[in-house]
Amino acid sequence: MISEAQFQNELELLIANAIREDVGDGDHSSLACIPASAQGKAKLLVKDEGIIAGVAFAKMIFNYVDSNLKVETFIEDGTPVKFGDVVFHVSGSSQSILKAERMVLNSMQRMSAIATKTSSYVQLLEGTNTKILDTRKTTPGFRVAEKWAVKIGGGENHRFALYDMVMLKDNHIDFAGGITLAIAKTKEYLKAINRDLKIIVEARDLNEVKEIVAAGGVFRILLDNFDYEMTKEAVAFIGDASLTESSGNINEDTIRHYAECGVNYISSGALTHSIYNMDLSLKAID
Repeated sequence: MISEAQFQNELELLIANAIREDVGDGDHSSLACIPASAQGKAKLLVKDEGIIAGVAFAKMIFNYVDSNLKVETFIEDGTPVKFGDVVFHVSGSSQSILKAERMVLNSMQRMSAIATKTSSYVQLLEGTNTKILDTRKTTPGFRVAEKWAVKIGGGENHRFALYDMVMLKDNHIDFAGGITLAIAKTKEYLKAINRDLKIIVEARDLNEVKEIVAAGGVFRILLDNFDYEMTKEAVAFIGDASLTESSGNINEDTIRHYAECGVNYISSGALTHSIYNMDLSLKAID
């Protein structure tokens, strides 16, 4: 994964671009009818149930829009919430609150849905030694917040992007001329550019698993679309040579069965690409 400094930088870039996109040359609805001097207060109201996420991110957004806005937090990230709960109050310039409102809601609704989905998967894995991973199947421009939400929900982050880990998948292997050649070329490349990046290699069958292990130097082997018996056999063969990861069409009904096969990780794109936003609203209060 990327460093904490890089992660924070990505968050700042996300906020700046989202506010630029939404506000443009001004929030003319607010500018037209609300005096610049007007002060107000609003509450973040939960109209759903699940795991709340994005509270800390919302504070970053409010601070970016107006550093004088004050947030009083009642419920922290990662906490189960239900209909009627109030997560925080925000007070200060009424124009500033309205300027930040849509980005705060869009972000928190999606992040909370992701955290809720992740938490449900973590619960299904309880009692096993398997951890849940996200993927790069994220919303363009919003990846850093989505991966943050996975962490809030109790999951772990896979690589952040193409630059912080090597992942040789089926197309890389086929274009490179095979697994052994792809791994050898990767090792030579990393040595040439003096980069210490972890290498993950995807296996499509047991023969490819054996070829990856024989090549050596692979951090994790991704068992793609293996059935339970193949997964057990692959895990037994790999042993301590590499970490293992199951992937491909894994859902609520199958995830624990794969964990019980002994894999270290299970990755799921569904954490970020197949969720429904949590219903939240920001309501003005006296």
